[in-house]
Amino acid sequence: MAEEFVEVNPEDLPDNPFKVIGSQWMLVTAGTMKSFNTMTASWGGFGIMWAKKICACVVRPTRHTYGFMEKSDMFSLSFFTKEYKKALLFCGTHSGRDTDKMSETGLTPIEDSSSIYFKEARLVFLCRKIYYQDIDPGHFIDPSIESNYQLNDYHRMYLGEIIKCITKI
Repeated sequence: MAEEFVEVNPEDLPDNPFKVIGSQWMLVTAGTMKSFNTMTASWGGFGIMWAKKICACVVRPTRHTYGFMEKSDMFSLSFFTKEYKKALLFCGTHSGRDTDKMSETGLTPIEDSSSIYFKEARLVFLCRKIYYQDIDPGHFIDPSIESNYQLNDYHRMYLGEIIKCITKI
């Protein structure tokens, strides 16, 4: 029997956000089935803001996904089992400008709630953009943070309201 996604309350998830984001990584995806891009990310977070369940992700303006994030009202965060680490590594080291990431990785896009995610994911957050902020180096209190920006390509942070959380049964 094929695994199916079911909607769950994000508060009921057993996942540790530090592990799933920092070690297992995620795909940040924006666009439509007709035209989308995905990139691997290992920075972000989850929490409550303005009485809403939110996620935060960051995208550098030099990334192909940035344009899709700017045009889209929705984005998704997709998490995978360790068998897909190679696919995530590929999506993080190759640009969608030059490569068809889906044919190279074998990932299968699905559209739901005007958001793209992947059939192979084990956990997905479908998010409605509610806020963005450009990282301002003038606000770095810890000077070591600057070492992440050798090209001065400071991220744009997006906050998304989690409108649906789905996982495999």
